[in-house]
Amino acid sequence: MSIGLGIFLFVVGAILVFALNVSVDVINLDLVGYILMGAGAVITILGLVLMTRKRSSVVTTRSAVDPASGEQVTRHENKANDI
Repeated sequence: MSIGLGIFLFVVGAILVFALNVSVDVINLDLVGYILMGAGAVITILGLVLMTRKRSSVVTTRSAVDPASGEQVTRHENKANDI
């Protein structure tokens, strides 16, 4: 969802900067557009970084010998990093 929001903010900012040719005395629409484009780029980059971070996983394999029976016991654990 953050990637979509970032792209949306970037597009709205680009429309304000490049497509609109309106002069408003109260606010500078070009500055607002550049701010939205910057915020959209930052949110998109953070969304991509967090998405790749969630996909990491830890795999642990342990082998031991059961002292009572002498059998080798292997244990596998898979953990995903949920932040």
